[in-house]
Amino acid sequence: MRGPANPPAPELHRLFERLKLVLGPPSRSACPSLEVHRTIPRCDALAREAIKLVSPPPQLRLLGQFRLEFGSEAVELCRNGQRLMAFVGLRGRVSRTVLAGTLWPEVSEEHARGSLRTTLWKLPRGDPAPLVHCCGEYLAPAADLSVDVHALAEAALDLIQECDRPLNGSPTLAMLSGEDLLPGWDEDWVLLERERLRQLRLHALDALAESLTRQGKPALALEAAWASVRSEPLRESAHRAVVSAHLAEDNLAEAVRHYHAFRSLLQDELGVEPSPAFARMLPPRARGVTPG
Repeated sequence: MRGPANPPAPELHRLFERLKLVLGPPSRSACPSLEVHRTIPRCDALAREAIKLVSPPPQLRLLGQFRLEFGSEAVELCRNGQRLMAFVGLRGRVSRTVLAGTLWPEVSEEHARGSLRTTLWKLPRGDPAPLVHCCGEYLAPAADLSVDVHALAEAALDLIQECDRPLNGSPTLAMLSGEDLLPGWDEDWVLLERERLRQLRLHALDALAESLTRQGKPALALEAAWASVRSEPLRESAHRAVVSAHLAEDNLAEAVRHYHAFRSLLQDELGVEPSPAFARMLPPRARGVTPG
């Protein structure tokens, strides 16, 4: 079920050396069966480590359509299995009561917990570890489960917190401009996470655009700014980033034209003006006169 992988050679070499130590030279024990009995558990443990090295970790993709992968192979789950994996993948460690009550809110607690047990039983058995660990009243995703949402959130937060450091704009921009969380899912817990990620992406795109402008890369800055504008056309900070990138290239006419287009959009949609801080980015004579 798993695709091929290239295990790290140094780690496999160390594992092989440990296996030789466990097996040792041919036994001359008076009781060979006892030696075998002692050796098998240690070999089993080393075998499990070897499986971890040669098997790629499971991947849970929640940006776009739900997809669970082992290596290069997709794993089919029932709808409840998808919902359970998505919730645990997003939230991490969670109590059975909270999980059952969230996924099955319209039934009794006893019925909900029964549905949870059935769904857990139907999940594919991970190799060498289960996808979801049961720790008494709590459930947690497997330690090696990779979730794309967490990779996005980590990259976005790093970008916002350290926006002054040099960046390679293309990979970050591709990640920040990707698909929404589980489009088409309309449950409250999904809507909450989707909006959180949307806001995080928008702030990260603004930070990326500002950083690229300061680094003298206005073309890439415009790409990031326009990605933010496409996501939320009435967001002023995104339009300020567009104007800032134009001004960095001394394209005053482009900056003025964009400012007035945004000003007209705001007046039509909300009946308000851009903020004074936005207006002050342009020369005084250009603020109230639409260029021909």
